[in-house]
Amino acid sequence: MQSETFYYDNRTVRNFTVATVIWGLIAFLVGVTIALQMVFPDLNADLPWLTFGRLRALHTNGAIFAFVGNAIFAGVYYSLQRLLKTRMASDFLSKIHFWGWQLIILSAVVTLPLGISSSKEYAELEWPIDILIALVWVIFGVNMFWTILKRRERHLYVAIWFYIATFVTVAVLHIVNNIEIPISFTKSYSVFAGVQDALVQWWYGHNAVAFFLTTPVLGMMYYFIPKVANRPVYSYRLSIIHFWALIFIYIWAGPHHLLYTALPGWAQSLGTVFSVMLIFPSWGGMINGLLTLRGAWDKVRDSAVLKFFVVAVTCYGMATLEGPLLSLKTFNGIAHYTDWIPAHVHIGTLGWNGFLIFGMVYYLMPKLYQTSLFSEKLANAHFWIGTLGIILWALPMYVSGFTQSLMWKEFNPDGTLVYGNFLETVTQLIPMYLLRATGGGLYVVGMILLVVNVMRTVASGKFLPQEEASAMPLSRTFLKPKNEHWHRWIERRPVQMLLWSTVLILIGGAIEIIPTMMVKSNVPTIESVKPYTALELEGRDIYIREGCNACHSQMVRPFRSETARYGEYSKAGEFVYDHPFLWGSKRTGPDLHRVGGKYPHSWHYNHMWDPTSMSPGSLMPRYQWLFGNALDTSLTKEKLQTMVTLGVPYTQGYIDSVYFYMNEQAEGIAAELREQMEEVEVKSSEEIIALIAYLQRLGTDIKAMDNNELAEN
Repeated sequence: MQSETFYYDNRTVRNFTVATVIWGLIAFLVGVTIALQMVFPDLNADLPWLTFGRLRALHTNGAIFAFVGNAIFAGVYYSLQRLLKTRMASDFLSKIHFWGWQLIILSAVVTLPLGISSSKEYAELEWPIDILIALVWVIFGVNMFWTILKRRERHLYVAIWFYIATFVTVAVLHIVNNIEIPISFTKSYSVFAGVQDALVQWWYGHNAVAFFLTTPVLGMMYYFIPKVANRPVYSYRLSIIHFWALIFIYIWAGPHHLLYTALPGWAQSLGTVFSVMLIFPSWGGMINGLLTLRGAWDKVRDSAVLKFFVVAVTCYGMATLEGPLLSLKTFNGIAHYTDWIPAHVHIGTLGWNGFLIFGMVYYLMPKLYQTSLFSEKLANAHFWIGTLGIILWALPMYVSGFTQSLMWKEFNPDGTLVYGNFLETVTQLIPMYLLRATGGGLYVVGMILLVVNVMRTVASGKFLPQEEASAMPLSRTFLKPKNEHWHRWIERRPVQMLLWSTVLILIGGAIEIIPTMMVKSNVPTIESVKPYTALELEGRDIYIREGCNACHSQMVRPFRSETARYGEYSKAGEFVYDHPFLWGSKRTGPDLHRVGGKYPHSWHYNHMWDPTSMSPGSLMPRYQWLFGNALDTSLTKEKLQTMVTLGVPYTQGYIDSVYFYMNEQAEGIAAELREQMEEVEVKSSEEIIALIAYLQRLGTDIKAMDNNELAEN
């Protein structure tokens, strides 16, 4: 049997690699911008599309889907062809995948600063873009599996196992979390409400980290570290345990983001148990990666690429130890809603993802352009500057997180809060925020060095779009030889691996989500909880548009410090009409679940015009456009009718007369404002009126209930 000659497609790899570098630089620059806005609020520039609330979503989506996403595809397209000894099945699908993914990113760049957002963390993009993501992801999957089926290498290497699990799991997560009913081309409502929506979102949110930021990057780790070090992977058996244990356990861990919330206790406990179990497969993967370099540490000393890989895998180990620890209630009660969580996340993103990607870029570009890296010294400088940037980003945030938690919980001897004014706990952190911005700036400087190094490397070489290779054709006999390891049989059957991976990831999700949807006792009803009025619903949509939930939570946890500061702790039944939920994941500002009725209308009016007028030293942007923008009510009836479809009990009579009721409530708020601020001209048609209506409603449904009723719920 003669060997066959074929050609690897390097053009798609090059395109995704270049996109990684460009989008990465943009995402990091946006990150530094919002970090500086936390120190210098005037950088929000009084422009709606430049505020922290809107740009934060752009930064997170840019870092995850533009920077890491393009890098994943570059790594997969490069390694898959060489591991399978075949060209990608379809150049046409590869092109559609590349340009489709860039269109998705451009859509995010346009829509998120405009406030077109579903508010769900890491899933803020609206429904037309969600559909495009699903289509492009399927195109990627078809091309990948088609390539696997036409391979010349019988066994599937460990990296490919992770690619397969990534494809199927991300597809399931994306589809389930984004089941929504469109109102218009730019607006939709989640079909899930309150507690159920929170569970589904963090089932998605945690596993987006697991199966988009971890499993495909682990596949790249298993390919590129042995390749650069010129050594085999340390342990094949450990890689088997790592893979199957990781994909089974990871999918259960999402509820640890919702400890001490209104989520049922049994779901919280499941999340905690499986999160702790994650330490073992995660550290097994870290050990496998680092020990692959055994006997090659002299190469690490001389190679910038391997230095990036070593720190990346180390950061993976740190993040996957810290994550399970944060899922323990003892730690979670201290860390959640504080700056500790962003510190933890960025160890993973900047260290694990970023550094492994930088190493991959430095390895790939010289090979694609048939030359050597322009400057090893420049790459080493990038390594040390980037490492310092990570340290200066993360350490101040750990200090900030501890500071926040201690200040929030400190009581005087007489039982009152030492820091009753929440703003006191914010202004203390400004030096830490400045250090964070400095660390982010250093990380960007390192990225700029990479850009320079890559551009000079490209200029010195010649691109090789078609790389010649040869291999023997694959025998289609798939009988299991005697005495062969059982997993070798699975590795020859990608469809079976796909099916088993799907089964494993569906088990955890189904067991956690279905009972929460089907068993009524998981979300007890509270009779006094009523739907939002139409004006309040419109105000809620403005709240979502401006990204207010990026800095404010709506979940009072059952801690003495929180009930003393905010009021009665939050109940599951209070959120049954919330599509989507808005519990938040960070408190840069105070919790707002009990803010209704706490201040007069004039306080909110002045606070939104200039936060420092009510809260001297506030870091919050000014929202002065809310006072000139007329409230758009053209879709109000459609919104109410959609809510009825979702089970919210609006009557047809209310919907038919909705504009009368909206005007009546708006005029009432405007009249009170005119009484409270005689010198200000207040128009009932302005967006600020709807936002005030929403804020004044928050947490007021249970105020009329007596203590016995509260205890029962």
